[in-house]
Amino acid sequence: MSKFHAPEKSIFICTGSKCGKRGGKDMCKTLKHHIKDADLKDTIEVVRIECTDRCKFAPILSIQPANIWLKEYEERDALRILKLAIDGQAES
Repeated sequence: MSKFHAPEKSIFICTGSKCGKRGGKDMCKTLKHHIKDADLKDTIEVVRIECTDRCKFAPILSIQPANIWLKEYEERDALRILKLAIDGQAES
């Protein structure tokens, strides 16, 4: 039986119809790249999800287990999002 690894933190990114078109798919690629470069693959995982049913706020992502939800982000926010995932708390 192979070893199963669960990361400490996950970033769930909606890549459904509207979110995908408004930056969700690009954010997945960008965050995976930054995580790999920072050697955080065992700590943070990016998970593509199909729909959060929050299309009017697209694109949407969620950082868990901190329960941080972000809306209408842009690709230039990738490093800020990664910092939120690492720190585990929303900015005031």
